[in-house]
Amino acid sequence: MQLSQRWVDQLPRSADWLLLGLWIVIGSILRFTNLTAKPPWTDEFATMVLSLGNDFTSVPLNEVISIDTLLQPLKFNSDANIGDVISLLLQEDNHPPLYFVLVHLWVKLFPLLGEYVDVWVMRSLSALLGILSIPAIYFLGGVAFRSQRVGQISAALMAVSPYGIFLAQEARHYTLAILFVIASLTCFTFSINILFSKKILPLWLVITWIFINGIGLSVHYFFGITLLAEGITIIFLIYRFYQQKKDGMSFISRNLIRIVLVFIGAISAGLTWMAIIIPKGYGNGMITWVHPIKHILYMISPPFQLLAVWVPMISLLPVESSSLAIVILSGLILLLFFIWFIPYVKQGIKEGLKYSDYYLPTKGLIGFIFSAIAIFLGITYVVGLDITRGARYSFVYFPAVIVLVAVSLAIFWNQSNLDDSIVKEKYRMSFNPTYLLRIIYDKLNGNGKLAVYAVWFMGFLGAITVLVNLGYQKYYLPDRLISVIKDTASSPVLIATTHRSLVQTGETMGIALELQRRSELQDTLFLLVHQDKLESSEATENLKQVVSRIPYSIEVWTVNFQAPIDLKQCVVNQKKLPQVNGYGYQRYTCQ
Repeated sequence: MQLSQRWVDQLPRSADWLLLGLWIVIGSILRFTNLTAKPPWTDEFATMVLSLGNDFTSVPLNEVISIDTLLQPLKFNSDANIGDVISLLLQEDNHPPLYFVLVHLWVKLFPLLGEYVDVWVMRSLSALLGILSIPAIYFLGGVAFRSQRVGQISAALMAVSPYGIFLAQEARHYTLAILFVIASLTCFTFSINILFSKKILPLWLVITWIFINGIGLSVHYFFGITLLAEGITIIFLIYRFYQQKKDGMSFISRNLIRIVLVFIGAISAGLTWMAIIIPKGYGNGMITWVHPIKHILYMISPPFQLLAVWVPMISLLPVESSSLAIVILSGLILLLFFIWFIPYVKQGIKEGLKYSDYYLPTKGLIGFIFSAIAIFLGITYVVGLDITRGARYSFVYFPAVIVLVAVSLAIFWNQSNLDDSIVKEKYRMSFNPTYLLRIIYDKLNGNGKLAVYAVWFMGFLGAITVLVNLGYQKYYLPDRLISVIKDTASSPVLIATTHRSLVQTGETMGIALELQRRSELQDTLFLLVHQDKLESSEATENLKQVVSRIPYSIEVWTVNFQAPIDLKQCVVNQKKLPQVNGYGYQRYTCQ
C-alpha cells in the first residue's frame, strides 16, 4: 500500500506564483461581475441593517407607512459603534457578531453613494473574502498532500466553483466562515500526518488550531459541525490504526492530550457563545423555516437536498431557466458529465490511497466529509430540524470536497492512458451511450490533463450560469412582483403582509428597495400587521380596520399574508396573475 510518490510535481517558484495569480484574477472577475444584479433577500437585509447599528424595530407595525419609512433602517448611522452592532445582534438575530462588526468597519471605508446603504459595498466584503479562499485552498492542498499540483488544481476549481461564487455574491458571513474551515482543515490534515508518523504535535500547532476554531465559532455556529466532523474522523483513524498496528500507540497516546486540548478549547468557545445567546431567546422566530419532519416527503427529501448542493460545488448549468428546452438540455449535459466524473474521481481516490504522501490526508478528508454529512442527516432526522434545506450551510465541508476532487485529478495528471477495465466500467455506468460519447469518454479517461481542463471548463460554465441568474436564483424576486403590480394596478397601492420577526420586514424591504431603485410607484404604501400566531384573527381585524380608514380608492396587495382575509368592501381579483418566487400575493380593489 505504501508506495512513494510517482512523480516530482514541483513547479519553478515563479511559475507557481504566476499560475496561482491567474486563478485569483479569474476568481476576482467572476465574483465581482454582476455583483448587484440580483436583489438582496431577507438575510442580506439583516446584515445591512444590523451592521449599520440600526434597528428593525424602528419600522412601525399595524400602521400605513411610506417607502422611506420602511427603508429608514438602511440609512447610514454615524452615531452607531461596534458595541451597538453587537448589542443589536444579540437582541434581534441568531448569529455570532464577528462578521457584522467587520461589515460595520468596512462600510466606513467608502463614501456615501446615496440616501441608503449601497448593496455593492455590502456585498463586496463577502466577494473579497471569497477571493481569499483561492490562495487559502491552494495552501491547504499543498500542505496536506505536499504537492503544488494538488494546490494548483484546488485553487483552479475554487476560482470557478458555482457554489463558491453563489456564496461570495451575498452580503453574508459564509465566505469568512469558509476561510476558517480551510484554516482548521489545514491544521487537521497537518495533525494527522504528524499523529500517525510517530511524532509529537508541536504546541504552536495546538495553540493555532484552538485559536482558529474559537474565531470560526464567532463567525457562524455551524462551524461547530466542522469541528465535530474533524473529531469523529480522528477517533475513527486512531481506532483503525489500533486495529492494524499497536506498536505506535504510545506516540498516539502522548498526542491525545494535545488533541483533546484542541477540542476542549472549541467546546469552551461554543459554550461561551451559547451562554451569551440562548438566555436572550435564540432565533426570535427566525429559524421556523427549518421545519420539523412531519410526513413522508420530509423523510425522503434531505438526501436529495444535499445532492443538489454537491453538484454545483463542481458545475452548474441553466437548470432554472424559464425555457423548458434549456432546462432539459442542461440537465442532460450535467447528467452525462457526472456519469463520467464520479467514477473517474472515485478511481483517482483509490489510486491516491496507494501512495504514502496521499494516504493519510485522503483518508482524513474522506472521513471528514462523510462525518459532516452524517451530522447533517442526524440533526435532520434525530433532532427534527431539516438543515439540509439551506444550501449555504454546506460551507462546513465545501473546501474538503474541492481538495478531494483536486487530489483525484492530480493523480492522473501525467497519465496518457488508463486501464481498459476503467473505461469499461464507465461504459457500464452509462445509461444510453452513443458512439460520440464513447469517443469523448475515451479521450477524458485516457488523458489526465484533458480531464482537468474539462472539469475546470464545466465549473466555469457553472460560474457564468450563476452570474446571469440562471442558477442559484434568489429566494425572493421583488423585481418580478413590481413588474406585475406596475402592469396591473390602476389605483394607488397598499402592500400588506403579516409580521412575526425581522424576516417579514426584510421580505417587504426587498420590494421597497427595488421600487426606490427603479424610481417607480413611489406612492406605494406598506402595512406590516403583527401576529403572534399563524392564522390569527387579530391580524385579520387589523388589516380590515386599517383599509376601512383609507379615504380614497386603493388597491390592496396582500403579500405573504399568513392570516384569513376579510375585506368585504373590496373586490378580489379573479384574473390569474404570474407566480413570483418568494411572494405569494393576492390583489384587492377597494373603494
